[in-house]
Amino acid sequence: MPQQQAPPPSAGEPFAVGDAFDALVTKLGGWIEAAILGLPNFLVAVVIVAVAALFARGAKRLVHGLFNRVGDRIESTRRVANLLGTLAYVAVLAAGTFIALGILNLNGVVTSLLAGAGIVGLALGFAFQDIASNFIAGVFLAVRAPFEPGQLIETNDFLGIVHAVNLRSTELNTLQGQRVIIPNSAVFQNPLTNYATTAHRRVDIACGVGYGDDLQKAERVATEAVSALSLRSAERDVELFYNEFGDSSINFTLRFWIGETGQAAFLRAQSEAMKAIKTAFDREGVTIPFPIRTLDFDPNGGLALTDALKPALGARSDGEA
Repeated sequence: MPQQQAPPPSAGEPFAVGDAFDALVTKLGGWIEAAILGLPNFLVAVVIVAVAALFARGAKRLVHGLFNRVGDRIESTRRVANLLGTLAYVAVLAAGTFIALGILNLNGVVTSLLAGAGIVGLALGFAFQDIASNFIAGVFLAVRAPFEPGQLIETNDFLGIVHAVNLRSTELNTLQGQRVIIPNSAVFQNPLTNYATTAHRRVDIACGVGYGDDLQKAERVATEAVSALSLRSAERDVELFYNEFGDSSINFTLRFWIGETGQAAFLRAQSEAMKAIKTAFDREGVTIPFPIRTLDFDPNGGLALTDALKPALGARSDGEA
């Protein structure tokens, strides 16, 4: 049979102050006893957190030391070292904190914190995936260092001098004077040309000579003209290759090397070579022909302009007579 509850005290019954006080004392006594029993665990947890803080500082210094050994090849290396050092510090300290909470029998709190951190991390990963990809690419660029500030590079259809390499973007100063900011993920994933990694650069000159010219003579004249340039590197010979029977000329490509990799030196050498070839061809009587177009005035072909004008010219002559 169900137990019957005691009837509530009537309005006239005096309030049991002593019972409430006894209950409060009992509750406080239980808390104090639990605190005394848990004091060793609490002290161990504090020691673990303190030791974790010391290890965290050591991990941060270790990361900085490793990056200092690699060297500050670009500006973002120091930023990467600071960021990774901070991440190492937080990771070690968080691990120590979770261990301390486990010792205090607060496993539920640890589970809740880990679950919340996972959900927040997943949401942030989807929201900032582009930023994360640019950041990771910036870290790889900082470690691998395929280029440095002040070098001439070409990437993503932009040619310019590297101004700075940040954690999220690479800044270029184009040769026209504009500042271009390119995401690091685009720089890392696409082809890149660094003109400063080698000591020489090749200049290609495309030209053509007439069908009636002596090809051996044209080759000799052009090669000798470019060989005399002061900008040319003497370590490699000048090369000339005929490569096409064009509409009005036999085309060739002349190649030579210069000892500088800058764009200004490249353009200057290209200009000097073109002037030297033109001057030498004019002096030796070698022709650089103009483009020639043949006009046909008959749907079936074979009718020249003079033949097409003969009826009109004949009628005009008869009228004048």
